[in-house]
Amino acid sequence: MKPHAESNRPSTDGADRVALAGAAAGDTGAFDGLVVAHAATLHRFAHSLGVRDSDLDDVLQDALVSAWRAAGSYRGEGTVRSWLVTIVHNAVRQWQRQSMVAATRRADLDEAHALESLESVADRAGWGRTDGGQAADAHEVVSLALQRLSPEDREILVLRELEELTGEEVAQVLALSLPAVKSRLHRARLRLAAAVRTLERDTPSLSSGVPHAGP
Repeated sequence: MKPHAESNRPSTDGADRVALAGAAAGDTGAFDGLVVAHAATLHRFAHSLGVRDSDLDDVLQDALVSAWRAAGSYRGEGTVRSWLVTIVHNAVRQWQRQSMVAATRRADLDEAHALESLESVADRAGWGRTDGGQAADAHEVVSLALQRLSPEDREILVLRELEELTGEEVAQVLALSLPAVKSRLHRARLRLAAAVRTLERDTPSLSSGVPHAGP
């Protein structure tokens, strides 16, 4: 059921319907012939919708399994080729939804890590405190890390994390919507956490005696 090659013989819808009827009756050879006849079309279509090369075979395999199982449901509306392409289209949409879910989960993990790192950084920097200890060293690391960020990242971090303005207040100050504030703050937190880790890794004199903010 893998569309790796396309038959040299021209495929007619009449022949396709016969092959699909055979597939509906359990003839795997008939279905394999149908797949081979339309392999290149299905490949090109899935690829044109943005399926990565590394995922292409898996997406098409899922589509073809669905086509095999649904062979008996074909009612002759449209060509068999268009029927196959529709099934591939549905499989691609499913892959895209799954990819979006996976990306969201990765973003959530990144944000959780960033928040944990930022909380540690803030604590070590003495934000909101006046006690001594390692606060001075950590404050230097944070200050240097902030300098590596864009003005947009610095201003939103200072307003939200150092000055502790609410999200609504930050939105008012920066003339942004609340969702835009949350999105920009999320990106700024990730960049600050990364900048701190880079500084502590590349500048031992700054990080000596300062607990690491995260992996």
